[in-house]
Amino acid sequence: MRIVLVGPPGAGKGTQAAYLAKNLAIPHISTGDLFRANISQGTPLGVEAQSYMKAGQLVPDSVTIGMAKDRMEQGDAVNGFLLDGFPRNVAQAEALDEILKEGDVQLDAVLDLEVPEDEVVKRIAGRRICRNDSAHVFHATYNAPKVEGVCDVCGGELYQREDDSEETVRKRLEVYHTETEPIIDYYRAQNLVVTISALGKVDEVTAKAMEALQK
Repeated sequence: MRIVLVGPPGAGKGTQAAYLAKNLAIPHISTGDLFRANISQGTPLGVEAQSYMKAGQLVPDSVTIGMAKDRMEQGDAVNGFLLDGFPRNVAQAEALDEILKEGDVQLDAVLDLEVPEDEVVKRIAGRRICRNDSAHVFHATYNAPKVEGVCDVCGGELYQREDDSEETVRKRLEVYHTETEPIIDYYRAQNLVVTISALGKVDEVTAKAMEALQK
């Protein structure tokens, strides 16, 4: 299967992508992983991306598209893949259509993870990270520490990252609504969109997604 995963920040895309890719036996291709791999390996696209990032500029679509194209052409992706974070906008979606057309293949589905905006804010703004070890993550509502502000594991101070503040989350949602959400209508016109609620336990959402995709 060839699947695009889309949803707002806080929808659990990364978690669901990993489970779905494993269940479907296809590679999980995330934009973040593409950038890290290309930059660490010093590929021409990685060098170009890093030059923009160091200058504080947005990486052009052409670079992201090039990285995605290279990855989709690797051997493990011949029989399918799950794209997470790409395409990010309609221009990238149109480019993906062209890439797939060149390979004489097409998308099977666009899985839209739906989460109410207030829930997104609650999920992200409630995160608390340990200053001693960032792997120790808590949540003010869903996984509260025994003592407020103190890590259960090592006793370190828990804090809220600037990226997780409510103001920042709402700005990220605005960007999502403006840039990424339009691809849902783009793919809906191709009858590819499958929408499920991303509320509930991780395994419950995965089960709903698998059922929807199999239909």
